[in-house]
Amino acid sequence: MNHFDVIIIGGGHAGLEAAVASAKMGCSVGLLTMEKHAIGRMSCNPAIGGTAKGHLVREIDALGGVMGKIADKTGIQFRMLNKSKGPAVWSPRCQSDRELYSKEAYNVASATKKLSIVEANVNNILVENKKIKGVSTVDNKEFTCKALILSSGTFLNGKMHTGLSTTIGGRFGEQPATGITQSLINLGFESGRLKTGTPPRLKKESINWDILKKQPGDENPQPFSYSTDLSNFPYLPQLSCYITYTDKNVHKILEKGFEHSPMFMGRIQGIGPRYCPSIEDKIVRFSDKEKHQLFIEPEGLNSDQVYLNGFSSSLPAEIQLEAMHSIKGLEECEMVRPGYAVEYDFFPPHQVNLTLETKLIKGLYFAGQINGTSGYEEAAAQGLVAGINAVNKIQGKPDFILKRSEAYIGVLIDDLVNKSTEEPYRMFTSRAEHRLLLRQDNADIRLSKYGFNFNLVNAKNDKKINERKKLINDSIKQFHKIKIHARDINKLLEQKNLTQTESTATIAKLSKRSDLNLMELIQFVDNDDYKFVKQLLKDKTAFEQVEIELKYEGYIKRQYDLVKKFEKYESTVIPLSFNYLTLKALSNEGKEKLNKVKPRSIGQASRISGVTPSDISILLVYLKK
Repeated sequence: MNHFDVIIIGGGHAGLEAAVASAKMGCSVGLLTMEKHAIGRMSCNPAIGGTAKGHLVREIDALGGVMGKIADKTGIQFRMLNKSKGPAVWSPRCQSDRELYSKEAYNVASATKKLSIVEANVNNILVENKKIKGVSTVDNKEFTCKALILSSGTFLNGKMHTGLSTTIGGRFGEQPATGITQSLINLGFESGRLKTGTPPRLKKESINWDILKKQPGDENPQPFSYSTDLSNFPYLPQLSCYITYTDKNVHKILEKGFEHSPMFMGRIQGIGPRYCPSIEDKIVRFSDKEKHQLFIEPEGLNSDQVYLNGFSSSLPAEIQLEAMHSIKGLEECEMVRPGYAVEYDFFPPHQVNLTLETKLIKGLYFAGQINGTSGYEEAAAQGLVAGINAVNKIQGKPDFILKRSEAYIGVLIDDLVNKSTEEPYRMFTSRAEHRLLLRQDNADIRLSKYGFNFNLVNAKNDKKINERKKLINDSIKQFHKIKIHARDINKLLEQKNLTQTESTATIAKLSKRSDLNLMELIQFVDNDDYKFVKQLLKDKTAFEQVEIELKYEGYIKRQYDLVKKFEKYESTVIPLSFNYLTLKALSNEGKEKLNKVKPRSIGQASRISGVTPSDISILLVYLKK
């Protein structure tokens, strides 16, 4: 078969989400990859989630994506990060079995109806009248389509560096994708060059585990997916990670290799990630730091290799090994493979719309690292959105665009399109101005309605989520009514040596005290009179959300008020054909940036760097006319 409704190039995390979503929504899909068993392969660290990234995985799952489900099935350690801080920044993370993750990803893709996996090396994008036509491969085969999603990861003219040694490839042992970049440049696209890196792999048996600090997973781990059966979770045996540190001596050894560093010698042209720098970059940029934390993480249950998280490097192999031999616990470690940097082509994301369709070519979508992002989770989120929008366009349905106030995915894509990026973009909780509303625990409540409408969330799970939503809302209403007499609550406060109260108060009001929790307060409620309490106690997730909503009620209300205030800007639509260059009153920079991004609303226009409040006022006047 050489024709598909949707073709996806690349079987990484973006490509997998795009392919499965497109097929489930009713389109015939061709997933073109150079190696079918590399689908979902973890190029760097074998982990899913983390700070803000965990939020993205929960949102992907709520929309009906597959990353969370695969992570749950193949996770060998689960942890909720930032529990000592507020709930807005709690972030789930899991260490995965690298081999099992890729196997499960392949199983998911191959079991999806209407999805065909095709091993092919694409080298040319076919376009007719500014509209996508298909692709051709290195062996002169042609595949036609109505929509094309390009999710090439680090493979576009990929080049790997270790010291002065350079090899071509997008990942260790895998060939690069050549021809696509030039094909897109010929069509008028602007390209750039980025860099990422990976740490060395070490032999597990060569490490002195006894002197290292152990980091176990959570005692009661939580899955990513809302559909995961808790009675069988976790599915696999759980392993610990371990912590160690660099020191001044390690830094001195690493500095010896700077004269052979491809990064410092200018052999690497791509810009690296600011927030996940190489170890050599760390000791230069943070020269005041005497040590840097490192995590020794397992590659899998049956793997004899471990991964040194935090030691990404492109220094010569012998320097990497010498430095590691000066690290506590690694004095006699054996290096299976040195760390390396990989540089690759990307296309600055001001060239795509909020749907991730390119502005130049209709039916062509970019998703993942091609848009300048870093990380599996950011890529998967884009792949899912691109897949949904590609199908919606084919089927004549409205565009799917998430607002910044709705999801981290909305923040991610809005940032990429409006601000573009010249360095690998990574998601952080600080990027979301409404992060107390966009918690990881309520992603299903926020987004599953979309997944159900797209046929990506089944009716059973949709019903379950709606029942939970009702339970949460009903419980909050009841706790605003149920009062506890002062004499009763004071007994508890006296036991805890806390300041007592003089008046009777509702559970909602008492729960706002930092020294009381909801579990302590509901002991004063008669379960026979208030049967919802029994139901709430059976649902740990619902209970947690109720407590957060009550405790942070004032802050949450203020964020909703802020969203409502700016809603008029978001709903003031700007026609895509609007010609900013004809508005003489606009600043020159404002004209340039607005014409480049072509925002869909006043809200989007207001977030473009270089567009002033005065420019926005002028736009509003013209739009009213």
